Amino acid sequence: MFYVYSISITVLLSMLRCCYSCNEATCGSIVSKCLLTELCTCDVKLRTCSKDCFNCLGYLYSDCCSCVDMCPKSAEDLGSLTKKSVVEDFQEAVPQLFQALTEFPDQLGQWTALEIPMDINIKANPDDAGKPKFLSINCTVVFWSQCMTWKKCRNGCLSMGASSYRWFHDGCCECVGQSCVNYGLDENRCPQCPKNGTVTTVIVDENELDYGEDEDILDYDEEDM
Repeated sequence: MFYVYSISITVLLSMLRCCYSCNEATCGSIVSKCLLTELCTCDVKLRTCSKDCFNCLGYLYSDCCSCVDMCPKSAEDLGSLTKKSVVEDFQEAVPQLFQALTEFPDQLGQWTALEIPMDINIKANPDDAGKPKFLSINCTVVFWSQCMTWKKCRNGCLSMGASSYRWFHDGCCECVGQSCVNYGLDENRCPQCPKNGTVTTVIVDENELDYGEDEDILDYDEEDM
């Protein structure tokens, strides 16, 4: 059994050497595992298989997707990935902390705070249908500069006292302030993510993300940490 397994690994590694942009040193072990379990032996356009391969390669996906021909093929593919996101509300929000941190620019350049004007419909009486009433507020959101994993995004926003967060499937992380509605902006504004057209990916539980939807709302489980 061990002999057969060793032969399989050797064959798979020889396949990796044929890939133009495949880094054998970095990807050899994980790609061999994903190919042996047949999680990355399919068409990238197949949603279920794509997600399985995504989870199998984990944080090495952006480095190793070329080894299994599962990288986005065009800017259009990258754009569709950017629009998909995960959102979640925090029960442990600390609005005062978030406001204090975003009052001035981050000296380390780790994130950028944006203030967005929003109009909220405050009509409460159905009889006032013809009388629009809006309350203008300023919504503060933070976009982290670098791409990051979903869990790092969640923990980073939680530590800032944010009320919610939005993590884009391309790795961009947005922390959302208390006065924002609909989880802030629904587009990537991270200055350096994705960088040079590279998709950054993470390991996620398949029960937490549904790639058939543009937006997923998570019920967080402490055991996932």
